[in-house]
Amino acid sequence: MTAWTIQKLLAWITEYLTRNGVDAPRLSAEMLLSHALGLKRIELYTQFDRVVEKDALDRLHDLVKRAGNHEPVAYLVGRTEFYSLEMEVTADCLIPRPETELLVQRAIEFLRTREGEQHVCDLCTGCGCIAIAIAKGCPGAHVVATDLSDKALAVAARNVEKHGLQERVELLCGDLFDPLVPHLDVMLWDLIACNPPYVSTAEYEALDKNVKDYEPPVALLAGEDGLDTYRRLCEQINRFLKPDGALMLEIGYAQGPAVRELIEQTALFPTITVEKDNQRNDRVVTARRA
Repeated sequence: MTAWTIQKLLAWITEYLTRNGVDAPRLSAEMLLSHALGLKRIELYTQFDRVVEKDALDRLHDLVKRAGNHEPVAYLVGRTEFYSLEMEVTADCLIPRPETELLVQRAIEFLRTREGEQHVCDLCTGCGCIAIAIAKGCPGAHVVATDLSDKALAVAARNVEKHGLQERVELLCGDLFDPLVPHLDVMLWDLIACNPPYVSTAEYEALDKNVKDYEPPVALLAGEDGLDTYRRLCEQINRFLKPDGALMLEIGYAQGPAVRELIEQTALFPTITVEKDNQRNDRVVTARRA
């Protein structure tokens, strides 16, 4: 009978996931194995020759099979990393992408140019990754995060608690700005950030299996052209943003011109920039009021 050491398992799982076309097969193998064994990823390499017992092999077999069928590894292990912070994720919320870190970076840079307590609103918060990363990066920021899904907010609440931010990150359930109307202690916000649904109907049909079959459609789909949420947001932004505040949006890979036009139609923002990510795709729009 073969003695399965951690080293052998890492090599075998990586090869299996590679054959099945899974993204980042080595990283995925590390995440699955560390989860099954209750180890940190770095500990896999300090225990290379450890023989893995049958009960752990059984758990691992199921995880690897599901990953090979393109079920997202982040859902299988219940966590992912975002902006160097560990976040719990479940199938009730979108898995944070590295591209979204650009929005967080720009938000933190903006807030650090301002004095005093800063009030931030994070719309469509999902697992809370943007709100939490901003609060971690700006100790003077108080963040209110909203989401339509109470199940996603339950995940966000656990992430907020994990990172000890209960006093500075508040979660409200509702669509976009709707929960803020009765929130009378803050009338206007220094920064409004949003990573909304922005996938068009046609794009949704062409999504990879690991996204289309597993991630929540409500967090992805935004009408025929993918712009529905941006339109509704622009219609209301004047009621909530300070005269010297900023609006920061994540956008789809080619939505820069269309989102810029929607923002320009508000006649509120003399400065609008569209920034590309490392893949040279449109990714973050920043609109600054006078």
